[in-house]
Amino acid sequence: MGSPNNKPARIFSPHNHTSPPCTRTHQIGALLLIATTFFLTRLFDQAFPTGPPSSLNNDHSSPNVVHVSDGGSLSWPQRGYGSHLSLKIYVYEEDEIDGLKELLRGRDGKISADACLKGQWGTQAKIHGLLLESRFRTRKKEEADLFFVPAYVKCVRMMGGLNDKEINHTYVKVLSQMPYFRRSGGRDHIFVFPSGAGAHLFRSWATYINRSIILTPEADRTDKKDTSAFNTWKDIIIPGNVEDGMTKRRVAMVQPLPLSKRKYLANYLGRAQGKVGRLKLIELAKQYPDKLESPELKFSGPGKFGRMEYFQHLRNAKFCLAPRGESSWTLRFYESFFVECVPVILSDQAEFPFQNVIDYTQISIKWPSTRIGLGLLEYLESIPDENIEQMIAAGRQIRCLWVYAPEFESCSAMQGIMWELQRKLRQFHQSAETFWLHNRTIVDRRLVEFSSWVPPMPLP
Repeated sequence: MGSPNNKPARIFSPHNHTSPPCTRTHQIGALLLIATTFFLTRLFDQAFPTGPPSSLNNDHSSPNVVHVSDGGSLSWPQRGYGSHLSLKIYVYEEDEIDGLKELLRGRDGKISADACLKGQWGTQAKIHGLLLESRFRTRKKEEADLFFVPAYVKCVRMMGGLNDKEINHTYVKVLSQMPYFRRSGGRDHIFVFPSGAGAHLFRSWATYINRSIILTPEADRTDKKDTSAFNTWKDIIIPGNVEDGMTKRRVAMVQPLPLSKRKYLANYLGRAQGKVGRLKLIELAKQYPDKLESPELKFSGPGKFGRMEYFQHLRNAKFCLAPRGESSWTLRFYESFFVECVPVILSDQAEFPFQNVIDYTQISIKWPSTRIGLGLLEYLESIPDENIEQMIAAGRQIRCLWVYAPEFESCSAMQGIMWELQRKLRQFHQSAETFWLHNRTIVDRRLVEFSSWVPPMPLP
């Protein structure tokens, strides 16, 4: 506002000495403060990432896709997930409950966690180990949002540590000693079943853990079971366990080849196992050996590839074919991203991780398993290298989500799993055997307060 004589009002009067003059020293100090604040903010963001990889459609305005920066840091969409990870998970200790140690080490306690880390079923041990070190782990049951029940039953069964009957009996015994499991009917409890059998490894799963959260790479088991143990709304598809030597950045044991140097159009590297789709591919390779590589691999002997040799063959084609085996999921789908060949899914019932945020049409091809034949090869041959390169580049951005890496990695399978678990959180817990009173006291059918529930308890 002007003064009566139209001269501008003086904001700083020469007679006002209440504020010290802004000297060069003050200016330098202010700049240092700004620089320090910027550095600490960036350091904090890198130390505590909130999500996984790249925007597949490059639409950074979309709230429904996952984005990864050039530096590899991950941001997850807010729709349905929240703005940041905020959950507490209680991990049961192996000596805490009678029987849990047997599910981890076998009846004689001789099976080590390290022995169960290897192979395509290693996720059961990796997820357990990573949760033990997680900043989201709590040691207080009363403040936990979720409860993780560790078990290496696939590994233990494979190594003769427990048979099917023992596994079933031991699971039931363990669950009957968990008051928090009974409180919620198991809805806030997490189980990992890392193989094609899914939760069927626990024969009575449908009776006892049909409401629990199941982490598994397998959403279908129709070839051997009448019903699938996977439920789209409560369970989470997880990536298979890719060879550690292939997932290390810049030091993978086998590096991808340029497209121009790849010998084959496509390959299928796997055993026939008497499966129709696989047998068709092996026969097709005999008819068109210059286009499709598909040696009939064996469990042992001269027909068995070593791991290095396997990946050297896998990288030598533009397309990696992934047909159904004993079950619908296949580790080959995940392995293809680390040799940078485009996965071609030939398994109609297969499900894939993190579908809420990944558009699989940009990183893979799905072809009807009933149409395996020359038409498939002709179609693949018609795709320009430019399009193949685009799909490979998109896959390169999100493949970090297949890696079971420590929490300090800004993009990993565990980051994706944590975001999916966050969607499962409940404010309230109930089951058919849980009741509550006017004063918010949780009681059982006999009106015994929750704090006084004594194992073993009848299961919901």
